[in-house]
Amino acid sequence: MKTIEQWFDEYSDSHQNHTNKMLHWICVPSILFSILGILAHFNQLLTALVIIATLVFYARLDIVLSIAMSALVLVMVGLILYLPFGRGVYIAIFILAWLGQFYGHRVEGKKPSFFKDLQFLLIGPLWCMDAYLSKLSNKWHSRHSPS
Repeated sequence: MKTIEQWFDEYSDSHQNHTNKMLHWICVPSILFSILGILAHFNQLLTALVIIATLVFYARLDIVLSIAMSALVLVMVGLILYLPFGRGVYIAIFILAWLGQFYGHRVEGKKPSFFKDLQFLLIGPLWCMDAYLSKLSNKWHSRHSPS
């Protein structure tokens, strides 16, 4: 299994452009939120299983980032349960966020990492969380260059 540093190094290769990074920091969490929202509307047990499997994957890579992602997912699930959005809202968020992602990669001039390995779909949110933590605290030493 790759280390978190190996994943982030490889992911960062196609995320160097400032515009692409900014779009990812907005769009990746939006995609995660929309996926959770869509899944929750179909089957809450399946949603819980997907969340648990993802967080176990994260914990195997980095426990602190896994805890931070757990908190984020908890907030997202709380919002999904509290807000009366229908599936259509989550689908619209999903589509718009992916359009933002692909635009960012067009600006970057490089293909999205998940074209190489689908596991990068799980790494993207973790990469963003690493960047967020480095911006929130000077004690957090990011594993990639979040500037």
